[in-house]
Formats: sequence, C-alpha cells, structure tokens
Amino acid sequence: MNEQDLIFPLQNKISESELPVDLKERVSVRLEQMKALVSSPTFLPEIDNMTRYINWITALPWNKHTDDILDLNHAREIMNKNHFGLDELKERVLEYLAVMQLKGKSSQNIVRAPILCFVGLVGTGKTTFAASLAEALGRKIARIPFGGMGSPLDLRGQSRVHPEAEPGRIIKALKDTQSKNCVILLDEIDRVTDEGRSSIMGVLVELLDPQQNHAFVDHYIDFPFDLSEVVFIATANNTTNIATAVMDRLEPIQMPSYTDQEKTTIAQKYILPRALEEAGLNEDTIKVSDEVWHQFVRPLGYDAGIRTLERTVKAMVRKVAKEMVEGKGEHFNITADNVKNYLPQW
Repeated sequence: MNEQDLIFPLQNKISESELPVDLKERVSVRLEQMKALVSSPTFLPEIDNMTRYINWITALPWNKHTDDILDLNHAREIMNKNHFGLDELKERVLEYLAVMQLKGKSSQNIVRAPILCFVGLVGTGKTTFAASLAEALGRKIARIPFGGMGSPLDLRGQSRVHPEAEPGRIIKALKDTQSKNCVILLDEIDRVTDEGRSSIMGVLVELLDPQQNHAFVDHYIDFPFDLSEVVFIATANNTTNIATAVMDRLEPIQMPSYTDQEKTTIAQKYILPRALEEAGLNEDTIKVSDEVWHQFVRPLGYDAGIRTLERTVKAMVRKVAKEMVEGKGEHFNITADNVKNYLPQW
C-alpha cells in the first residue's frame, strides 16, 4: 500500500481547511512524520487515529459565525410569543441586546454576554426560555445535560493516547451548531454526581470566566478554542450544590412558581393553541368553559411548573381528535358536565 493513498488526502484536507495556522502546521508535521511509518505495523492504527482527529478539527467552526439579530422589538415579540409573564427576565435580555446594538456601532471589542443562571422548580420554563433567547438573538443553540454527569472528561474530552478517545461535550456542541457564537445551555448544573462535583465545577469556572474561556483546551483537540463569543446559559433547581466560584461568575435569576390564574392564562393562550396545532386541529375545535380550567390546572394537587398541565391539556386534545375520527363531532365544548370524559385517568 502506498502511503500517499492514505496520507495525501489528509494533507489536502488540511491545506484546504480554515484551521488556525499553528494547528495546521502541527498536523502537517505529524503527517510528514507518518510517512516513515508506512512499513511499520503501527501505521494503520496511527493513520486511523489521525484521520479521526483531522475529521474532528476540520469540522469545527474556527471562523464561522451567525449574524446576530439585535432588534429589540423582534426579541420582545419572540419572548412574548413563547412565554407568559417573566417580565424581569425579558427586560434583562432586552438590556443586553441594547448594549450589543450600541457597542456594535463602535470600534470596541464585542460585548460579553451576561452568564444568566435560571433557578427554579421543575417545569417553570428554564430550558424553554434559553431556547427563546437563542431564537431572539438569531443564534443556534446546543444543550448539555449535567444530570448524572460524573467526570470533567465529559466536558473536556479525553486525550488521544486512549483508545476510542473523543472530544468533550463543549466541542461537540460547537460542531453541532457550526457556529462560534452559538448559545450553549448548561442544563441542571446542580445535578452532577457527588464524586465528580468538585472537578466538574472547576471546568465550569474555566468555561464561564472571560479571562480563561478565550483559550479553552479540550484534551482530545489539544489546541485552544476561543469560547469568548459563546453565550452560556445555565439552569438549576437550586444553588445549594453549585460551587461558590461558579456562582460568582453567574447572574442568577429566580424563575417564579405559577399561580393557578397564571397557569389558566398560560393554558388558554399558549398550551391549548399549540396542542391543537400539533394535533392538526383548528383553533375553534375545542372550547373549554372557564369553570373547569381549575380541574386541568390541579389534576393531582399543586404543581409549581406547567408540565403536568401540558400533559393534561394534550391528553384532552388527543381524546377529542379520536372522537373526531370516529365521527362523533366537529366541535367540542368542555364543560362541568363532561370534563371528566376528557381528563386523563390517573
């Protein structure tokens, strides 16, 4: 086998890529060295590892950005479309966009995003608001779940000297979004395992510190990647298990629990219309009487979030869809007399 058959395509791929100059030179030197190993039994494993490595580094967005949407009216429209209330949080996002817009007109460096941490009970909208923020900015978003994470290598990757090594979740998020200025959601950072908590918190400090994250080094990539333009958003159920050094770099915002009246409004204006659309039903297919909404809001007692409410409303819509298919009607009024027919059987 001629080494050029395997090495030349890799050299060509490197030369045509937009890798940083130092990294391109480092990889090119290694490929030249590998030509001397063509007759060695270690050549094929080495070329396989190098191929995987080159595929990873050339797939990263070293110079790719998305254009920010800094229109405050657009952002307000997106947030109001997706979320009821949360006025303080919406105002904080609009303030950040305003600063970005003003600073974009000057020659100063890009403004760093505040690292928001949404703190609240399950179902209060922490994760979905992060998605709305990304939509408002016009940026792509990647979610990294921290629930059950037990090793900092999950974030930072593993060295290539280990068999089957691969990058950590930060690099994978960048590859998935193909954007150097994406939004990365660090979801439930308080739910890492006790054994890995201190070391994972150490990586988080580096990720969230603007003095350090401009040169984040993944063990697999083994070359600094600039994360300074990434917008990091964190979520947590509470802050008890989050290291003080991490909290010092976050801007915690409490996500409020919803009252019954707020849940009713959310169900009427957001959840029911969305559930009807997902089921392919018209907006006027279902009418729910005001006096029965409390049975949807509290089917099993008090719940701080709206996930149970979402499941209950979607179950009602599915039951209606089934009755429509069976020819039992085109329009349905849910009243105190028939509401039990449309509530899930718990």
